[in-house]
Amino acid sequence: MTSQLSSDRPAPAEGAAAPGASAKNGTARRAPAPGWFAAVMGTGILANAAATLPRGAGGLRPAATVIWVAAALLLLILTAGYVRQWALRMHAADPAAAQFLGAPPMALLTVGAGAVLLGGRVMGTRAALVVDWSLWSLGTAGGLATACAVPYLMITRHRFAPGAAFGGWLMPVVPPLVSAATGALLVPHAPAGEPRLALLLGCYALLGLGLVAVFLVLAMVYSSLVHHEAPAGAAVPTVWIGLGALGQAVTALGALATASRGVLPAPSARDAAALALLPGVGLWGFAVLWLALAAALTVREFRAGLPFAPTWWSFIFPLGALVTGTSALAARTGSQLFVWPGVFLYVLLAAAWAAVAWRSLAHAATHTRHGAARRPAR
Repeated sequence: MTSQLSSDRPAPAEGAAAPGASAKNGTARRAPAPGWFAAVMGTGILANAAATLPRGAGGLRPAATVIWVAAALLLLILTAGYVRQWALRMHAADPAAAQFLGAPPMALLTVGAGAVLLGGRVMGTRAALVVDWSLWSLGTAGGLATACAVPYLMITRHRFAPGAAFGGWLMPVVPPLVSAATGALLVPHAPAGEPRLALLLGCYALLGLGLVAVFLVLAMVYSSLVHHEAPAGAAVPTVWIGLGALGQAVTALGALATASRGVLPAPSARDAAALALLPGVGLWGFAVLWLALAAALTVREFRAGLPFAPTWWSFIFPLGALVTGTSALAARTGSQLFVWPGVFLYVLLAAAWAAVAWRSLAHAATHTRHGAARRPAR
């Protein structure tokens, strides 16, 4: 796929997320694109969301643990493949593929959070914490790098036509939100005193960084949707990424408010709880609006015949982030307004994950067969 910089409505997502995105030589063509890490994100959040559900979390925990192990193994496989055929500079130079460099850090953060939520039964609490600290540190560093470097590249090197903004532009700036939400899980395990306070305040700073950047990009994406042709093909699932950003913000607000107890002074901890409740509900309402918009655009494209593409994984993590955000509000309010929608959304998430995972396996099998057929005989 080319970046199609001369058109008003590019279709950047398809090539950016495909295994051979923007390949310029044979080695690069075999390198897994960073967008494939969205499969780890989607699988990981399916497991993590089960552990946070307001209803039925206990019964789902064994199955969720198995799913988390699968996400961890997939992370290892994709990371080994990416490191072995290093293509970071090639992907950073491509205006479309560069957007998806945020996926690997978020995959690390998602699997790391699962280690604390579910991995203790597999490896023990201490080992699970070591895994989460390691993955959170790597994922946060990588996410900050993408949040700074990709916008810099977009300003100084990449060129885009008017209306080129699409949901994938959110991928580089969402990782700090994921770091804030997952870092809150580690606050109680940090050394008491200044280290614990610094981690908590750092997570709030990450939340602010990510949320403001997300609002800036969402405004551009919405403007592009309104003023240019509706997205089509593989670009349609990327509209859902906005839902993931908003869901992660709600999740982070709730998790950080819980972590603030005993770390911040009592008045500040109460302020954090109020921030998680009222602004959290407001952001949740905006997320429901974005869900309705994304779902309507998706149904419209399915009727026209939406072909499978790796960007279908863009359906999964955002929906999972909405589940965790809804569960956080259910735990904070006890309101049925959030309890049963959270359960319903999780059922929808599980069904969507099963469909996308099946199509991805079939896609991978087809490409493997075609690759074997093209391989010259020795």
